[in-house]
Amino acid sequence: MVLQAHCNTVSSVNFSADGREIVSASRDHTIRIWDVKSGKNIQTFSGHTNSVFTAKFSPNGHTVVSCSEDETIRLWDVNTGTEIIRLESDSGTISDVNFSLDGKYIVLSLRNTIRICDAYSGKEMKQLLENSSDVLSTQFSPNGEMILSSLSNRKISLWDVKSGERLKEFGGHFARVTCAKFSPDGKCIISCSLDNEVQVWDTKTGKRKENIERKFKTSGLCKLFYRLPNICVVFKR
Repeated sequence: MVLQAHCNTVSSVNFSADGREIVSASRDHTIRIWDVKSGKNIQTFSGHTNSVFTAKFSPNGHTVVSCSEDETIRLWDVNTGTEIIRLESDSGTISDVNFSLDGKYIVLSLRNTIRICDAYSGKEMKQLLENSSDVLSTQFSPNGEMILSSLSNRKISLWDVKSGERLKEFGGHFARVTCAKFSPDGKCIISCSLDNEVQVWDTKTGKRKENIERKFKTSGLCKLFYRLPNICVVFKR
């Protein structure tokens, strides 16, 4: 099945928690929701004034959060298609945004800063600083106690949400780590990089478990996501 409606490059695609819908973000400044079974475009969000980098469903599927090159983060009502909250960045472009598993918080990647905000009010709750490295992706752990970040300095960081302290730093890639994700049970971390490698790490020990080395004939791996407990999908933008 091919889903067609965007009039420019699609920058991200993500499933809803129940797997029935897909949300896509595009350089055409729009976000669209698709019904997986029928392939129909069932909702469109318009308002961003530049390329939309990513869009994600809230865990309950009622809200979509997006970030854009227009330096805003926006939350949208899935049923009505209306904008609920708009957050303006004071640190340049936001490269990634994700919900916590309970849907109460969102975590943002802004240059060398990770920010945690209340998903209902938009109020900033905490900042984590990555010094001189750009933060390319962020994600809450399944239990909500940690945050994972992938960095431009070829490393991955693991943070304690409550204390704001860095717990671990993983190093092993040879180029920018474009994306890092927890496994659904939180026991492993999977990362991909512009070095064309996918690496699997033990969350508890920080040791590398597996390195899928240069098996992808492309000029760099950009995104990865889980759909099922043991399936990881990697692709180039």
